[in-house]
Amino acid sequence: MVGSFLNVVVYRLPLMLERQWWRDVAAQAADAESHHHVFGSAPGAPLRQAARELDAALAALADFSLARPASRCPSCGHAIRWYENIPLLSWLVLRGRCSACAAPIPVRYPLVEVGTAALFGAVAWRVGAQPTALLWCAAAAALLALALIDWDTTLLPDSMTLPLLWAGLCAAALGWLAPLSLAQSLAGAVVGYLSLWSVYWFFKLATGKEGMGYGDFKLLAALGAWLGWQAILPIVLMASVIGAVVGLAMKAAGALREGRYVPFGPFLAGGGLAVLLIGLPRVLEWMGW
Repeated sequence: MVGSFLNVVVYRLPLMLERQWWRDVAAQAADAESHHHVFGSAPGAPLRQAARELDAALAALADFSLARPASRCPSCGHAIRWYENIPLLSWLVLRGRCSACAAPIPVRYPLVEVGTAALFGAVAWRVGAQPTALLWCAAAAALLALALIDWDTTLLPDSMTLPLLWAGLCAAALGWLAPLSLAQSLAGAVVGYLSLWSVYWFFKLATGKEGMGYGDFKLLAALGAWLGWQAILPIVLMASVIGAVVGLAMKAAGALREGRYVPFGPFLAGGGLAVLLIGLPRVLEWMGW
């Protein structure tokens, strides 16, 4: 069920962000027109016309959030009935096709549902039958959603990375991440952010290009808050290895074209989950620490 909800988040949240960006553009255009009007200079017909058209287009859009509208087939608009929306089972019964138009339903939907279930089982096995297992499952779900969003859009929304960061710090402060202390959690957040921030600026100064986005800094800071500062290097190393393997596989399959950008966020999330499930002490032992 959580995996089914994550599918909604992964699809809708980037679209919600895009709409908000366009609202910001419309507001800035209106402010520019008002500014020119006050100071006695005309903004020009193209700007006025563009602002009006953008306002009209935004006003015509239906409400769109994680809860509304109800799920529909993107091909024919068929409203998904409750019994067509049962995680995994409905996809199997429908044989992966819309009941109205027979358009294929992406196989990623049931894979995310099964993957979330497997991830929760692995976290519960690693943490044990205790209330904090639910906390770690929530963090794992957020990491999975962030990985998929970044893979699809190269975005890591602040509305997910920052709450994940603060949740880790609060959980450490309340003693829910024992033996991780608040000081270790805070150090993990600082080291996680500054490490990639430093790499970003070194690369930019050396090449004049941006090698990664600020969302990667915040994601690694969140992972540091949950796992501590000692986990930062293992997470980055595992993320690099996973990224290299995936990149080589994509190159061999012809899916990685010259100049194509591959986001680092999914591999950071994968590295964090790997450290969590393997256990930081064992990973550090492998590294000879």
